[in-house]
Amino acid sequence: MTTSVRRARRQRQRTAVRRRLPMRYLLPSLFLVALLAMLMLRGYVHSEILADHRVRPPTSSDNVPGNILKGGPVVDARAGGAPKALSVPDKKLVLTFDDGPDPVWTPQVLDKLKEYDAHAVFFVTGTMTSRHPELVERMVAEGHEIGLHTFNHPDLSFQSESRIDWELTQNQLALAGAAGIRSSLFRPPYSSFSAAQDDNSWPITEYVGSQGYITAFNDTDSEDWKRPGVDAIIERATPKGTKGAVVLMHDSGGDRSQTVAALDRFLPQMQKRGYDFTNLTEALGAPSAHTEVTGPELWKGKAWVGAVAVSERTTSALTIGLAVIGVLVFVRFGMMLLLSFGHARKVRRRRFRWGPAVTEPVTVLVPAYNEKECIENTVRSLMASDHPIEVLVIDDGSSDGTADLVDDMWLPNVRVVRQANAGKPEALNNGIRNARHDIIVMMDGDTVFEPSTVRELVQPFGDPEVGAVAGNAKVGNRESLIGAWQHIEYVMGFNLDRRMYDMLRCMPTIPGAVGAFRREALRRVGGMSDDTLAEDTDITMALHRDGWKVVYAERARAWTEAPESVQQLWSQRYRWSYGTMQAIWKHRGAVIEKGPSGRFGRVGLPLVSLFMVLFPLLAPLIDVFLLYGLVFGPTQKTVVAWLGVLAVQAACAAYAFRLDKERMVHLIALPLQQILYRQLMYVVLLQSWITALTGGRLRWQKLRRTGAVEAPGSIPSPRQSSEDRRPVA
Repeated sequence: MTTSVRRARRQRQRTAVRRRLPMRYLLPSLFLVALLAMLMLRGYVHSEILADHRVRPPTSSDNVPGNILKGGPVVDARAGGAPKALSVPDKKLVLTFDDGPDPVWTPQVLDKLKEYDAHAVFFVTGTMTSRHPELVERMVAEGHEIGLHTFNHPDLSFQSESRIDWELTQNQLALAGAAGIRSSLFRPPYSSFSAAQDDNSWPITEYVGSQGYITAFNDTDSEDWKRPGVDAIIERATPKGTKGAVVLMHDSGGDRSQTVAALDRFLPQMQKRGYDFTNLTEALGAPSAHTEVTGPELWKGKAWVGAVAVSERTTSALTIGLAVIGVLVFVRFGMMLLLSFGHARKVRRRRFRWGPAVTEPVTVLVPAYNEKECIENTVRSLMASDHPIEVLVIDDGSSDGTADLVDDMWLPNVRVVRQANAGKPEALNNGIRNARHDIIVMMDGDTVFEPSTVRELVQPFGDPEVGAVAGNAKVGNRESLIGAWQHIEYVMGFNLDRRMYDMLRCMPTIPGAVGAFRREALRRVGGMSDDTLAEDTDITMALHRDGWKVVYAERARAWTEAPESVQQLWSQRYRWSYGTMQAIWKHRGAVIEKGPSGRFGRVGLPLVSLFMVLFPLLAPLIDVFLLYGLVFGPTQKTVVAWLGVLAVQAACAAYAFRLDKERMVHLIALPLQQILYRQLMYVVLLQSWITALTGGRLRWQKLRRTGAVEAPGSIPSPRQSSEDRRPVA
């Protein structure tokens, strides 16, 4: 193949990757955007963005007309005439309830009104109407009147005309969606008697009147918001003699049990005195304040109420999810710390003497596909082993001369097995068939071993029940920020987990970078399978189901080259997560089986499903709610809770680093690593779920290697040309 053809092919591949890349993130990104939109909407309707709790103190009333100050509680300042104050006729009571609807107290108020055949006026806020539209719909259906109380309940004297328009328009939008109506009644927040209007509040009444609204104040304040007791509420709500009145009560904003109890006595008491409880427009002999909404305005309102309902349910589900995450975090870390401590004690007590020392030679399999950058370091590290080995490099159809490089090294006990490209599982099976020894060590072509790695890795086979051993894979290229993040992940997330799983006897994965197997165990389970993309997880689960012990040898260290870019890291984790999901599904039958298989199915599979599939999918909620709390509050509690989770993670990471005898300096990158990894694993797992549910099949993805990793004590690689290489004695 000519250079130009190869160059053209690489260019086509890069173009294809660039085209696939946006689609790869599209669905997870859209899901995340929708989630954030729901949270923003939730904050919006809970008055957590535009809430303004300032209240202006009273001032002079020099500019308020005298007839308004001395008139009734209802002000009609609509265009077409001079402002006038209206009063409720004798023997008429207009009960008004502010700040609702409330899901707890409004239904109880409505029940009392219905019981005594009384009507009332509910001045509702847009936020509460949006969240509880069914209550407003019930109010209208039962003959009550609805008035506007703004959307966010601010003191309008602090607001501009555009903000006032917005408050009224949004309040009407919520009413249209909830009950299909508009209302011409309005009550300003923080208002009281019409005589209490001053030079700050009167311009608001005039402006609202110019927009077509009648403003309803009150002339009888029950002061139920003070919770003075049922008797006091009734006394303050009762007008003198036979006078009519507009009575102020509240069905929201706090504990309204006294209001409900007062209604149970006040309604029949006043009816016996000959009073009628009517709507405001009925009492004034005016047309109804309600106007039916139709057409686009109605559908806009319904769309708004529907979106709010979705946001409320989404937020409730997320809150439950966050609680679940919190429990999982502490349960997982508690288990990891407790069981890792027990594992460390066991190791110190037994000193890895699983039985008679294993001294016989073993076969090391190195599957390789285009590993020319790494293969020399890998093989040379094995030549420094203090345990007798034979090395089989299985070249899986490499096109970069990987096999030739190994041949040209002329190393003793190193053989190259060539095959057409068939994938890693088949390469390993080919190696098993060609192996000369009964214990088989498997490693990746980009990994290097320490001199003691093989010896430490095979010692557990002194126990005849042990079928496989997991080694301690470590990141060799940890100098970069991404490398440091993966170093933390390997030490804390993988090795601490392996100690836990070892104690529970349900190790889910023998890492491909460093693992050992009995040939007999491999034979009994049919060797390596290509049914999944995680052949290491698949074979480990198969061994558990066959009754073999799978243990962890923490001193068998292997140094592997971790991905050096976010794109490569994404590709690797995508393959791992999808392969793990495949393996879990493949071995799901273990849940109902008996013996060792059933034990693994009922202990190991749930733990793997929980901590490797479900937990990473929900973990970003920790950061989502941090952002939500910073924007909407309560900021201090949110930050403290987030830092508490981080402190628990830091404690576990420090303990894991201590067990692995690693330098603590890398933990400086832990906060940023935790944040970014949560988002990465969310995208990876969500994409894996989408791939699985849509029946897609993920192909194996080869990562680019640099060959920069060498293990302490390995034979140096001089980077000499093939002509100058000589056999190593």
